[in-house]
Amino acid sequence: MAVTRLIRVSITVADLDRAIAFFRDGLGLRAGAETTSDDPATFSLLGLDTAMRARSVDVAAGEQAIELVAFDPPGAPYPTPRASNDQWFEHIALVAGDIAAVWQTLERQSPEPITAGTPDRLPPNTGSVTAFKFRDHEGHPLELIAFPAGVGDPRWQDGGPGVRGYDHTAIAVTDVERSLAFYQGLLGFRSAGRSLNQGPEQERLDGLEGCVVDVVALAPTVAPTPHVELLHYRSPAGRVISTPTAASDVAATRQVHAVEDLDGMILRLQAAKARFLSPGPIALRDGSRAVSVRDPDGHMIVLMETSATG
Repeated sequence: MAVTRLIRVSITVADLDRAIAFFRDGLGLRAGAETTSDDPATFSLLGLDTAMRARSVDVAAGEQAIELVAFDPPGAPYPTPRASNDQWFEHIALVAGDIAAVWQTLERQSPEPITAGTPDRLPPNTGSVTAFKFRDHEGHPLELIAFPAGVGDPRWQDGGPGVRGYDHTAIAVTDVERSLAFYQGLLGFRSAGRSLNQGPEQERLDGLEGCVVDVVALAPTVAPTPHVELLHYRSPAGRVISTPTAASDVAATRQVHAVEDLDGMILRLQAAKARFLSPGPIALRDGSRAVSVRDPDGHMIVLMETSATG
């Protein structure tokens, strides 16, 4: 009874066409066909008014998918001011074969930089990866990352110079041990590494002064990549959520995970008094079943029922 793989990351957008153009023209990713949904079950799953509608597109990043969803009526825009230690912060780490070339193309789209300067090589305790954080035109945070030989999932060593996929989604958490109790103790993730990142390189990467952050990698049980990373900023302290983010708000990002025993997982989460978004397991129009919950910091998680090999 555990999360087996990260199926996709789902991002709420205000302007679907502009978001597609950013991922296509800035990052070289391919968008699939647009889908329109008026299925009440879909919105019930996300804790929304069942009379809503939505347009969505899957953007392919290597073997992974990023879902872009525009809701009607729309929710709140991405909050300002904003920083990489905000409690609602969640980014996707896109793996680049040639990070300098990808950044050069992306720069033409005028993204909002988080990292000061250009892609920066981090210290050895982080694997000596090269990384750069930025935001799209609506404020969603993203990261470009490049792995040196022998570091990270072996799949990232092969492929062309562009974006090869995404390695993880990273979320800001206010209490790392509380988050570990949720992700490991309840959802069944396994530990895949932990480091304490600080120093000038980390400060430039996050655009923060005096940055000291615990980075904890948590892998699903069957497919360890892509995975989830917890970012706990010991300093500086980030802004905390005053009002829970709704799934239709632009700051909303959802981890969509596969789980084998959905009913058993629901019972475990209920016993732990987890915060559910959906009123229980939801039967969707495509025949699948799912439930949605919030983690201790309010990040949204959708758990989809699958078979052991699904």
